[in-house]
Amino acid sequence: EVQLVESGGGLVQAGGSLRLSCAASGFTSDDFTIGWFRQLPGKEREGVSYLISSDNSTTYARSVKGRFTISTDDAKNTVYLQMNSLKPEDTAVYYCAAEFGSVLAGLVQLEYNYWGQGTQVTVSS
Repeated sequence: EVQLVESGGGLVQAGGSLRLSCAASGFTSDDFTIGWFRQLPGKEREGVSYLISSDNSTTYARSVKGRFTISTDDAKNTVYLQMNSLKPEDTAVYYCAAEFGSVLAGLVQLEYNYWGQGTQVTVSS
């Protein structure tokens, strides 16, 4: 059974940094896609970034490019989202998602079958 557990959320002032972690278990393949999404109440879940393991490629939403970095620690089966220069509009519940193989549209939530429970990030102005 695939399980994803996020951690690292919290309250930070604008301009600050946070690092989110997503601990993955139950993956039986080295070929996968990991994505980070965020969601505000009453809004659609928005793709933030994703990584494809087969070529280690990364993609970012325009709103976070240059500020956020996705990375993996294979030894720990953990995916990170380093978030720098945070803005109040980055406030949301952040989710990690995973899928076997390489997805075609990694910023689209329908591409993923496995989701974590989410972690709250609040950026104060």
